Amino acid sequence: MRIAATVMLTDETIGPVRLARELEERGFDGLYLPEHTHIPASRESPGPTGGELPRAYHRTLDPLVALGAAAAATERLRLGTGVLLVAQHDPIVLAKQIATLDALSGGRFTLGAGLGWNREEAEDHGVDWGARRSVVRDRIALMRALWAPEPTAYEGPYGSVRASHAHPKPARPGGPRLLLGGAPGPRLFAHVAAYADGWMPVGGGGLTRALPELRAAWEAAGREPDALRVVPSQVRPSPGKLERLAELGVEEVVVGLPAAGEAEVLHALDDCAPYL
Repeated sequence: MRIAATVMLTDETIGPVRLARELEERGFDGLYLPEHTHIPASRESPGPTGGELPRAYHRTLDPLVALGAAAAATERLRLGTGVLLVAQHDPIVLAKQIATLDALSGGRFTLGAGLGWNREEAEDHGVDWGARRSVVRDRIALMRALWAPEPTAYEGPYGSVRASHAHPKPARPGGPRLLLGGAPGPRLFAHVAAYADGWMPVGGGGLTRALPELRAAWEAAGREPDALRVVPSQVRPSPGKLERLAELGVEEVVVGLPAAGEAEVLHALDDCAPYL
């Protein structure tokens, strides 16, 4: 089992270069970073964990910029977003950013894409909250047209692009690995099966019940059963938990690190050493 890490990097935490080097030297497989462009002070949307929203949410670094710094400081560490709020981006610009990061890192990038939970944040970007699932799917399709080997046009319900010359290209034909984040259910699993490479759930709980449903949707869409990837994020590792996930067919987990300074984060990495 491969073990990666995720953390909310901010202007007050350990930096991406030091963290990436430590992860690579210790044998971690990858680094995934989340995204929030801003958090409206009105705070109308409840936070994902309930209660007061942690300070780190207000101060997150841009994940693609931070991952670019991590890529330059490492050689084999995989890099990913966990998750990027795709609907909040211009897809033509985002396609260029992702392709550049993937090309410069030697194909080490994974696009973890999410729908978001903060309605006010999304609406500031002009996102129709009720349509955000369709917007994400449309954005991905448009970006894949730009990543195609030959100039390819795309006309969708939320965006379009002429057949264009767009370089660099991602290392993998069709674009980097795509994992969709979100709560389990028929609607999400239909999207995963339709256009993603797998699912990035939060934590490892409930997978015994959810995975058969996801696999059924995947195979009903005509996808190759062995191609499905499930990558739980924010996992708190223990021998029993990792063994159970392995029995479910999970080959990669992403452990959560504290949004803290160097000393606390390095201590957390020490705690993960037995599992590596």
